[in-house]
Amino acid sequence: MTDPTTDTIVALASGALPAGVAVLRVSGPHVRFVLETMCGGVPEPRIAHLRSIRNRNGELLDKGIVLHFQGPKSFTGEDCAEFQVHGGRAIVSAILAELASLPRVRLAEPGEFTRRAFENGRMDLTEAEGLADLIAAQTEMQRRLAVTQSEGGLTRLYAGWARRLLHARALVEADLDFADEDDVPGSVADRVWSDMAELRVEMERHLAEASIGERIRDGFKVVIVGPPNVGKSSLLNALAARDVAIVSSEAGTTRDLISVDVDLGGYAATITDTAGIRETDHGVEQEGIARARRALATADLVLNLSDCGVYVTDAPAAVPEIRVRTKSDLNTGVPFLSDVAISVATGDGVDALIELCRSRLSSLANFSSFALPTRLRHRQHLRQALECLTFAVSESHMPIELRSEELRLASDALGRITGRVDVEDVLDVIFSSFCIGK
Repeated sequence: MTDPTTDTIVALASGALPAGVAVLRVSGPHVRFVLETMCGGVPEPRIAHLRSIRNRNGELLDKGIVLHFQGPKSFTGEDCAEFQVHGGRAIVSAILAELASLPRVRLAEPGEFTRRAFENGRMDLTEAEGLADLIAAQTEMQRRLAVTQSEGGLTRLYAGWARRLLHARALVEADLDFADEDDVPGSVADRVWSDMAELRVEMERHLAEASIGERIRDGFKVVIVGPPNVGKSSLLNALAARDVAIVSSEAGTTRDLISVDVDLGGYAATITDTAGIRETDHGVEQEGIARARRALATADLVLNLSDCGVYVTDAPAAVPEIRVRTKSDLNTGVPFLSDVAISVATGDGVDALIELCRSRLSSLANFSSFALPTRLRHRQHLRQALECLTFAVSESHMPIELRSEELRLASDALGRITGRVDVEDVLDVIFSSFCIGK
């Protein structure tokens, strides 16, 4: 049986067709054969060449730019090639079919190019995850977070921690094995355990920022509340820039939660419209109000709307809120306290509200750098590393051998985040989320 990892893989690496230009990516041990067969020769590496692309019968399929990248200096670490051709469906289909018909060449699976890059040491798991997030980024903050991760921000941080753990373990082992030697320090306690105590504080701070990283990546929860007919659904539609919720002059129209994902001043946010909060005997409306109150309990930011100065006060005290005066074009003679006044009908104040939301979300996302853990698996392994390190630092009465073992376990937990230690079980899950051709 042949090994699929030794196949040469090919896929469309650019966007949906038709397009002005389509990019076909090839990677594997038979790239030179592919270039010789379809382009009549192997172009000089890393220089763009205009070539005729033909099938094995010599029929012209297209003319395009051909690039050759020799491994290991390529995205995957293998020999690679790119065909930049006209982006018509028939052209791309014909070239892909011809490529896939060549011996030991096949169509790539989702994420297979990036997986090969990981397996060939071109990137680690956090960089691969950052690349996936960069492709999926829809807001500026998501992009900045993903760029930092894909460029090795987390890798450098965790590698530095791993070096400190390794150094501490080396000193502990030296103290155990060569305690009688004159050139080995008599006690490593001051140097090792003080540094490990500092490392524990750094890990705790970093882990505390995990929720921020996840919120930037997945989106903050913003909940719109207020009494009936105050303009909640109209505001949701304005922020979403489309008709998401039904707007009616009839009180109690919204009975369930209506959510939409938006870019709110550069931050990803899920904005939820809720039922108007009031006293009612109607069973369905009561359930809608109960759901509104539950949404408030999990919100990151509340937009508390009023057109008469009466604000809903059901939001938890710890949840920041923006008091929004609505229908400012109609209630010009009724002054009352608010953070911002808007009119969805005229558009007045909506931009000011978005800027205020951005400011509040920015204060919530208070972090030291964009090197943030963004996934549940990051948090799990960090927590495990922190627990092991805490044991090693705090249990000073335990035998030094056990404390050294806890340092090793902390190192292993960090290694699982970057993919340096025993992560085969998570590879399929991570790379299957990539698009084909990446």
